[in-house]
Amino acid sequence: TDMQAAIGCAQLERLEEFIAARKDNFAALQAALKQYEDRLILPRATEKSDPAWFGFPITVRTDAGFTRNELTRVLEERQVETRNLFCGNLLRHPAYEGIRHRVAGELANTDVITNDTFFVGVYPGIRAPQMAHMLESFAAFMREH
Repeated sequence: TDMQAAIGCAQLERLEEFIAARKDNFAALQAALKQYEDRLILPRATEKSDPAWFGFPITVRTDAGFTRNELTRVLEERQVETRNLFCGNLLRHPAYEGIRHRVAGELANTDVITNDTFFVGVYPGIRAPQMAHMLESFAAFMREH
């Protein structure tokens, strides 16, 4: 419709601002969570890329002393939205149960992603107070674990 097109055009005018905000939010999470890399696997861009991240994917290390679900439960209780990553070993998802397929190898890394990875948003509307709350929520959990 004409209204949707008008909204889309208005959003495009702010595209650079949105991209910058996503990158800033990603950088804030990267800097603050770096101290927990002994327990978390953090994302990094591939060489020669400069992504405008959709989210900040985090994998809980096997020997972290806690699980993804324990961490995300506390974050959610503190009003920090999390999402499991819909990728990894799709054969573990109920929607793909019973499909014809072929497997090459053990799929160990895809199982790690399925079981231990989640993401938090880097939405451009996350401002300094919300980011501070998100980072304090991670810190509070890590102090207890």
